[in-house]
Amino acid sequence: MDDWRLTELPLSIDVETKKILKALPTAHAALAELKGIASAIPNQNILINTLGLQEAKDSSAIENIITTHDDLYKTELHLHAFKSLQAKEVQNYISALKKGFELITKTGLLTHNTILQIQEVLEDNKAGFRRLSGTALKNAATGKTIYTPPQNYDEIMRLMTNLERYMNDPEMQDCDPLVKMAIIHFQFESIHPFYDGNGRTGRIINILYLILEKLLSLPILYLSNFIIKNKADYYRLLQKVRDENLWEDWILFMIKGVEQTSRENIELIIKIKELMLDYKHRLRENYKFYSQDLLNNLFKHPYTKIEFVVNDLGVSRLTAASYLNKLAEDNMLRKDRLGTGNYYINEALFDLLTKR
Repeated sequence: MDDWRLTELPLSIDVETKKILKALPTAHAALAELKGIASAIPNQNILINTLGLQEAKDSSAIENIITTHDDLYKTELHLHAFKSLQAKEVQNYISALKKGFELITKTGLLTHNTILQIQEVLEDNKAGFRRLSGTALKNAATGKTIYTPPQNYDEIMRLMTNLERYMNDPEMQDCDPLVKMAIIHFQFESIHPFYDGNGRTGRIINILYLILEKLLSLPILYLSNFIIKNKADYYRLLQKVRDENLWEDWILFMIKGVEQTSRENIELIIKIKELMLDYKHRLRENYKFYSQDLLNNLFKHPYTKIEFVVNDLGVSRLTAASYLNKLAEDNMLRKDRLGTGNYYINEALFDLLTKR
C-alpha cells in the first residue's frame, strides 16, 4: 500500500476477529494470575526493581544497547570506580519506567505530557517531539527506507493528541484492553514522535496502559524479552499493517506476548518468593540481626552495599558493614571490591534473574 497514511484513531474496521476473541481469555487469565501472585511479595519494590532492571536490559538490547547484568548491577551501586555508558543508558530506562508509573498512579491518566517526561528521562534531554523533517525507518541490512513517519510537527501533535484521547477515553472504541494495547503500540511506533527512544518509550507505554486498565497494579509485565526472541516477526507484522492493513496477525502476536510473558514472570516470581523464604529461615535461625527490612534489601538489590543497608534499615555504617561482612563470611552473600568500595552479591538471586 504505497499510498498508506497514518490516520487518527479509532480504527474504521472491527478488529476483534474470531481468532482474536478466542486468544484473549487465556491471556487475561495469565495476567490475572500474575497480578495475584505479585501481591503476595511482602515488599513490592523488590519486583519493580528486579524485574524492571531485567526489562530495561532487554528493551535496550532491542535498540542494540548491550550491557551485561554485572555491569548493570554495578552501575546501580553508583560506585565512582565503575562507569559504563551502556549500563547508564539502561539505568535511564528503569528511571523512566518508574517516572511513568509514578505519574499515572498520581493522575490516573496516560497523557502525551507523561510520555514526554518518560522520554526526557530516557534520553536525558528535552528535545521533545520532532520538529525537523528527515526521519525515516530503514532496513538495517539494506539501508532501504521501509516507512516514513509523519514529518510535520503539527501533524505529530495532532496524532499524539488523538492517541492521548484514545488511551484515556474508553468510549472511543469499545474493544478489549489487550486489543487496544496492540493498536496503541502500533500507532505510537508509527507516529514515531521523537528523534530517539521511540521503541523504548513505546514499550514503557504498553505496561503503563495495562496498569491504567487495572489489569495489573505494578509495572512487572514486560514484552521486551518476547520481542527479542521474535524480533523478525515483530517488525514484519508491524509493517504488514502498514502495507496490507492486516491487523489480525499483529494483534494476535501482542496477545501471545502478554500470555507468554505473564507465564514466565509467574514462574520467576514463584522462584523469587521461594528463595526469599529460604533466606528468611536461614537468617532468622542464625543471625540475631535478622529483620524483614534486611531481607527486603538483599532481594531489592542483587548487588547491595553498606549505604543501601544504612538507608533501608536506619543503622550506622559500622553496623551495616558488620551485617554484610558476616553474611559474606557465611557465604550468604559474595563480597567483591571495586576501587575503594565493597559490594555484596546475592548470587542465588543473580542466578535466577540471569539464567532464564
